[in-house]
Amino acid sequence: MGAKDKRHKAYRRGHSAERLAAFAVALKGYRIVDRRYRTKLGEIDLIARRGNIVLIIEVKARRTLQQAMDSVNPLAMGRIEAAADQWLARQPDHDRLSLRFDLVAILPWRWPVHVPAIFIA
Repeated sequence: MGAKDKRHKAYRRGHSAERLAAFAVALKGYRIVDRRYRTKLGEIDLIARRGNIVLIIEVKARRTLQQAMDSVNPLAMGRIEAAADQWLARQPDHDRLSLRFDLVAILPWRWPVHVPAIFIA
């Protein structure tokens, strides 16, 4: 398998993981308002909202929960936070919204694990 094939497989796996994560979060009563929100500064996998609470969700498909949590390193946190700031600035009710940075871990043969407040901005 060539490098291009591996990238394509990883891309498809990422999309599948994000769809499953979005479904799991929606079952908790959140509305998915954006997917793969991209800026020059970073990307947010999922943005979900319930009332004035906005979840900025990083989705990680890993073998263990610990590996998923460890993969959200300080560099990733900075990029996610920068993208979240840009998204928030574009919302007409931004002054009322409360952001929370969550993780949804997609683990083999398990329901997605939602970890609230994986980091504080």
